[in-house]
Amino acid sequence: MKLCTLTFAFLLWQLHLSRATVYERFEDLPFTKFDFVIIGAGAAGNVLANRLTENSRFTVLLLEAGGSNRNALPTMIPFFCTRLSNTQYDWNYTTTAQIGLNGRSIGFPRGHVLGGSTSINGMFYTRGSSEDYDRYAEVTGDSGWSWRSIQKYIRRNEMLVPPADRHDTTGQYDPSFHSVDGINAVSLPGYPQAINGRVIQTTRDLEEFPLNLDMNSGYLLGLGWLQATIKGGSRSSSATSYLGPDFINRPNLHVLLNTRVTRVLSSTRDRTFRTVEFMQRAQGPKAVVSARKEIMLSAGTVGTPHILLNSGIGDREQLKLLGINTSHHLPDVGKNMSDHPRLVNNWFVKGDGGTFDVINQNSTMTDHLLHQWMKTQKGPLVDTFVSHLYFARLPGDRLPNGSDPAAGPKSPHYELGFSNGFVGGTPPSGDYIGITTRVVSPTSRGSVRLKSNDPLDPPLIDPGFLATDFDIFAMRQAVKSARRFLNGPAWKDYRRDAAHGVVDPDFRVKGLDGIRIVDASVLPYVSSAHTQAPVYIFAERAADLIKTDWQ
Repeated sequence: MKLCTLTFAFLLWQLHLSRATVYERFEDLPFTKFDFVIIGAGAAGNVLANRLTENSRFTVLLLEAGGSNRNALPTMIPFFCTRLSNTQYDWNYTTTAQIGLNGRSIGFPRGHVLGGSTSINGMFYTRGSSEDYDRYAEVTGDSGWSWRSIQKYIRRNEMLVPPADRHDTTGQYDPSFHSVDGINAVSLPGYPQAINGRVIQTTRDLEEFPLNLDMNSGYLLGLGWLQATIKGGSRSSSATSYLGPDFINRPNLHVLLNTRVTRVLSSTRDRTFRTVEFMQRAQGPKAVVSARKEIMLSAGTVGTPHILLNSGIGDREQLKLLGINTSHHLPDVGKNMSDHPRLVNNWFVKGDGGTFDVINQNSTMTDHLLHQWMKTQKGPLVDTFVSHLYFARLPGDRLPNGSDPAAGPKSPHYELGFSNGFVGGTPPSGDYIGITTRVVSPTSRGSVRLKSNDPLDPPLIDPGFLATDFDIFAMRQAVKSARRFLNGPAWKDYRRDAAHGVVDPDFRVKGLDGIRIVDASVLPYVSSAHTQAPVYIFAERAADLIKTDWQ
């Protein structure tokens, strides 16, 4: 995109934004002691900041390593979500060499902007299966995490809104499973894609791919319309929702940007952690703030263990090797990392397939659509890159070793996502259909470790992708399933081939006072769906638990 076009777009977009009361410099904070200090302004952190400041007696400081989302136009446009990796809005992490990927290292996107990963992700809104939550309840011994108990938190989070084009959505979802009274917007696709009719027709033609009216009902299996965190053609992130105009100006809420937390510190000998050390410039001085009540670590699956380990909270033997004094021996920190391995599959489309490839291939078209989006909030840019998802299980007699890692018999092993165009770096010409395949009940486990004792060094991220026989088998079956899908009659003449833990059930760090972890890093099992919605839901309940403790 031309620089002048982007500058013009930024100027226009600023007219649509409310002024946000946030601080760029530590020196501008009104004080350095707050009731709660929250580290990380992503899905969980922003929920906590919003809900805790509902009590006017509580003062909250929210720390974010990245900058403001206010002028970050690419983060607002749903279709541009695939362009946000390896930009200023991303931590630009890479994994360690992955055995399951023939020794390759790959990118590991994580949001580095207000809103965290909710400002750069694909916006998929999938809660997971009811069995996922019932398993959380069983593992923790806390029935409050069950699917039935969690419903009120789902409704507090979700605000279902019409799609950008306001089309009739009858038959595309079940309204009985949704809320219109929450904070974070969710909608169905807002622009028709050329493949939509063929996708739905395949659910009628092939028994293997049954239609699921609403995958957020708690029953995930089948093929259905994607629901995404989009409002009126714009991304609905935790920054635009939970820190939106109705909340950001609360006098008891303070947000400090560009703040790299280096350690949490114990101020006493009773293992009470209420001090946060941070830097705002790579070579600048360190500063501290403190919490009267608690510190909340919500820096995510990478950031949270990175901060804990640099604080001396972890395995004493590993910390000793790096010259870090152990403040609390907790061997499981950074262990048991689990993530969904994802594989992209693309096929050529015969003739003019009406795909969205032209948007990525033609800068003039991109400029035209950008101006359309700026003026009307309509057109192809109002959606993410997928309109439908399919969740499925492996046949019971095909499970490696006969063991089932899913939460139950109604929970999926793999997922297909259908795209009306090439997924990944789009070739300079041609039309494509893309199907992404994911293992959503992975058995592989990885870790987050320190590279050195320098808190500013990026961590060693090892998600352990495809490191087990089950994960490899499930991915192979997912790819075969994608091929069978495109062999259906609807696609004729269309394409051509080419155990342990770190926290208690109330999120308190085991053995310590004054500090909790509220983010995806504490999930004992990764949910069988995209993790954005489960993190929002967990954070809503965590906020209730915290308020109850301190009221």
